[in-house]
Order: sequence, then structure tokens, then C-alpha cells
Amino acid sequence: MSDPSSDDRPETSEHLPETAADARWILLRDLFVFQGKLILDGLRDLLLSPLSFIAAAIDLLSGPRSQNFYELLEMGRRSEHWINLFGAANPEKPAEGTRSADDLVDQMEELVKRQYEKGGMTANAKSAIDKALDALQKKARRDS
Repeated sequence: MSDPSSDDRPETSEHLPETAADARWILLRDLFVFQGKLILDGLRDLLLSPLSFIAAAIDLLSGPRSQNFYELLEMGRRSEHWINLFGAANPEKPAEGTRSADDLVDQMEELVKRQYEKGGMTANAKSAIDKALDALQKKARRDS
């Protein structure tokens, strides 16, 4: 396992985390986004598998000009770019006008941030989670 303070580790935000708690929240965010993208990617694969047989069968029956299978492949390629499964490892700004699953995540994150800034349950939950994670890290350091 590599050193988490290593300079070759990709950054997931525009600036370096200011505190250990900030770094933890970035890691947790990236973990949950990755898990969500894995689910989307798996669902896409489950759909593409039977659809590819259907599209190929239609093309075989329709003749040499039928392109359903290759259109399905192109749709799969576009969906792969939209999901951007490993985006946290190499955060790049998408081409102008290009949308991705990351845009949805950013919108949800902004909603949570606004809720947090207002206080209430989100702020209380973050504080409780920070305290629990701090305690776990302290215990892990003592045990090692």
C-alpha cells in the first residue's frame, strides 16, 4: 500500500485537504461515488448482454446494411464515458458540453452542502461521524 501523503496520489478536489477530517470526507465521498458507479456499470452490462444478442440476430436476419449491433456498441461506449468509473483516480475536466454521472454527483453534493451550511441534521450527522472516525483512528494508532 502506498504512502497516503505521497505526491503522486491524485487529488480529487481543486485544493489540498486542509485537515485530516477534510481528507477523510474526500475519501468517503469518492468511495461512495465509486460504489454507485459500479452499480450503474453492472446494470449497464446486464442490459447490454442480452441486447447484443438481439441486435446481432436482427442484423443477421436483416442483411448486410443493418447496423443495430454496432449502434449498440457505440451506445455502450458513450455510456462508459458517461459513467466514468475510475474518474476519481484521474480527475479531468470533461470536454466542453459533455455531461457525465459526475455532474449528478456534483449536484447532489451541492444540495448536501447547502443543507449543511443551514445547520440541522446534516451538520449534526457530519459532526457525529467525524467524532467516531477520530476515535477509530486513535484506537487504531494505539493498537498498532
